[in-house]
Amino acid sequence: MKKYFAVVFFLYACITGYAQEDLSVNSYWTYNGNMTNALYDHICFHAFARLNERQAYVSGLKTGNDWVNRQAGIRKIMAETVGEFPAKTPLNPVITGTIKKDGFTVEKIYFESRPGFFVTAALFLPTAKKGKLPAIIYCCGHSNEGFRSAAYQRCIINLVKKGFIVLAFDPVGQGERIQYFDADGKSIFGPTTEHSYPGNQSFVSGRPPANYFIWDGIRAVDYLISRREVDPARIGMTGRSGGGTQTAYIAAMDDRILAAAPECYITTFDKLLRSIAPQDAEQNLLYSIKKGFDLGDLIEIRAPKPTLMVTTTRDIFSIQGARDVFSEACNAYAALGKPENLMMVEDDAVHASTPKNREAMYAFFQKFLNNPGDPKDEEVELFDEKDLWVTPGGKIEGETLFSLNEKYTDEVLKKLQMERQNNTGFYDDMAQKATALSGYSEPILSKDYIFSGRLWRDECSIEKYLLKGAGNYYIPVLILSAGNSTGKTILLLDDQGKASVSAKGGLAEKLAEKGYRVIVPDLNGYGELGGGFRRGDAIIQNVPVNVWYAGILTHKSPLAIRVEEIKIIVDFIKHGILSTGEGQGVRHLTGIACGTLTSDLLHSVVINKAFDQIALVNPLFSYQSIVQERNYLTKFVMSAMPGVIGKYDLPDLVTAIYPLKIYMVNPVNALDQMIDASKFGQAYMDAMKKYAGSQNLMTGFNEEDVFLKLERWLER
Repeated sequence: MKKYFAVVFFLYACITGYAQEDLSVNSYWTYNGNMTNALYDHICFHAFARLNERQAYVSGLKTGNDWVNRQAGIRKIMAETVGEFPAKTPLNPVITGTIKKDGFTVEKIYFESRPGFFVTAALFLPTAKKGKLPAIIYCCGHSNEGFRSAAYQRCIINLVKKGFIVLAFDPVGQGERIQYFDADGKSIFGPTTEHSYPGNQSFVSGRPPANYFIWDGIRAVDYLISRREVDPARIGMTGRSGGGTQTAYIAAMDDRILAAAPECYITTFDKLLRSIAPQDAEQNLLYSIKKGFDLGDLIEIRAPKPTLMVTTTRDIFSIQGARDVFSEACNAYAALGKPENLMMVEDDAVHASTPKNREAMYAFFQKFLNNPGDPKDEEVELFDEKDLWVTPGGKIEGETLFSLNEKYTDEVLKKLQMERQNNTGFYDDMAQKATALSGYSEPILSKDYIFSGRLWRDECSIEKYLLKGAGNYYIPVLILSAGNSTGKTILLLDDQGKASVSAKGGLAEKLAEKGYRVIVPDLNGYGELGGGFRRGDAIIQNVPVNVWYAGILTHKSPLAIRVEEIKIIVDFIKHGILSTGEGQGVRHLTGIACGTLTSDLLHSVVINKAFDQIALVNPLFSYQSIVQERNYLTKFVMSAMPGVIGKYDLPDLVTAIYPLKIYMVNPVNALDQMIDASKFGQAYMDAMKKYAGSQNLMTGFNEEDVFLKLERWLER
């Protein structure tokens, strides 16, 4: 019994001893503050610089011609950032039912904005007025019920009672257009994730998801003007929250919309980034900040058409940003001779519709759509949600964002394969492609290295360092080494960050015990530099996709920033002064990455060629997998870029680094499931041909003892 307790005590002492190890680095340097938002902060640094340049330029616009030229530039930017729209196809509208109420009727309809992509909607028609009437498209915000939500019904019914025809439609992922549902037909996600989850895949394939949302609205205008009851010269649009987004974007791109009243959305990117961060996928236009675009341009591009900004002072979208937009846009309207056509109303409320704001909206449309009347907000009888269902079960069948993106991806991949076959230099300029697509730039290499202490674990020393990062932050680094040094160095990138060192007998410790000097950093987005900017809606599977969206807006991907950091760490390894005070030469540098960081290491090798060999443990085998797996894991998106699969894929990077030694152990798909040799061989056919006979490309599948395999590989 004593022996039993002695063993238990020894194990407890070991466990608590390791648990008490303080492997953090930044915590000592309190002046540096909380570095968990370092990645977001660094991306925002690039955003603010570009926004300041835009502000300086726009401040110099004085004349009407200045603003007309600016509008032409914004139209070009929006065309680039939204992507090419498809050719218009038949709407094939179907009326599934009619409801008659006192003073108006409701037609329940659906139409096809793209072939097989059904938009469920309701057309509210006043019965008291005859002839061609003004019409308003109502864009609903994020609600499971779509336009059937009580808050949206109140606006819609008030408008129809005031003599407007109103077309309200469900955005994709809401109402009867949900895409991810349980056995009861209810969304497993909710509206925001219904947008962003497939929207991420759409970005990776190269088509911004805004393309789908805006096109739905443009086709809604097409349907409206096809109705004999509608006056095509008097079309308006409004909506709150996500509906405010749609209103702003659609009204900026469709000249047929005479009067627009976006509610609870308009602000500036500066204030958005400083508060709730970028939101749903479709709200982020590709590289828009990098191209000199701000949200105020959505208002200014419409000048001098009538526009009302509907705002609240405690909105999630900054009221100061809204005021800044209004002040700037007033210059455009004044220069174009119609200052009275731009208005703003604000009420002291949260992110919500208020009677004051609704009445201002009614009055706005009554004036500018030439439909005079009383703007009073009336109490109205609301419909039960099911009464406004267009389909019997409240769920339309047909294409989804995922299925449409599958078809789009197929076309993209066909073009890419043709380029591989026809372009003999396809693999030669991979570094330029990866650099341009990711937003990578050469970091300024600093000698700002800070030794931050040493601790011991048995015969293994663990040294702490801070390295100046690519921006205003420091990279925490651990260096593990034992007394039996081989003189060889390994940079170990683990998607668990330095926390992987905490485990007794972990990969880092085992490698150190074999005589390797092992460098383990926390790259941006991981460990002490992890956590992300957790505000707003774009947190999916605990992954802060809002940070990825910020990278999309600025064309500064998280992957590019981490590749820059790898360059900084490699410079430290090769030229830094370590704790002995003597230069430590590096005879041989190996890179090993585990999990999601394998894509980052592979890009680093392609761009900077700093390693003698690399090993990838549980690497994502292909970016295609992200867009082809309906239920992909969001974590893999954070090391991908918009449009990447139209330029290259991970197997192309492996082919391009020939003859570098590379070992790929237990590759996985975007479900984090290991793939077999057959699937790997299909994806890596070109790489295997390139490496044939060299034995420099090694693979392992379903390997259980990964360290043993790595050890043997390292000793080759």
